[in-house]
Amino acid sequence: MSKSPLVLALVLVSTSAMAQQGNPGGHFVENWDIDSDGQVTLAEATERRGDVFLTFDADEDGVLTAEEYDLFDEARALDMAENGMGKGAGNRNPANGMLREVTDADGDGNVTRDEFLNAVPAWFAGMDRNGDNVVTTADFGRG
Repeated sequence: MSKSPLVLALVLVSTSAMAQQGNPGGHFVENWDIDSDGQVTLAEATERRGDVFLTFDADEDGVLTAEEYDLFDEARALDMAENGMGKGAGNRNPANGMLREVTDADGDGNVTRDEFLNAVPAWFAGMDRNGDNVVTTADFGRG
């Protein structure tokens, strides 16, 4: 598996809530919807987050060190900039569920794979605005 942050930024992270021709959430759904049915399930979100973790765990020790997480943050920032996502998105920005302060449950500066994946249910629920247990473009945008 390639460990290139650029590859992840373009393929896996895809955290922008604004995408293709102003379609809120389109970029996220397109890149996290593994079976291409137009919706992201908790299982898909968990699998993709596992992929993200593996991509940035350069030494494959099951822990994202501060340095590895810095590379992850850089890739997310690049993806957000390239897809027109700014700070104004607030809590509806899927990238916020990937912040180190969200995923580093014990606050030790390192994020284990368990910490990273244990954050998925709350992150997913925060995006699933209508509570139907899937995330679609309808969960993004105004409202």
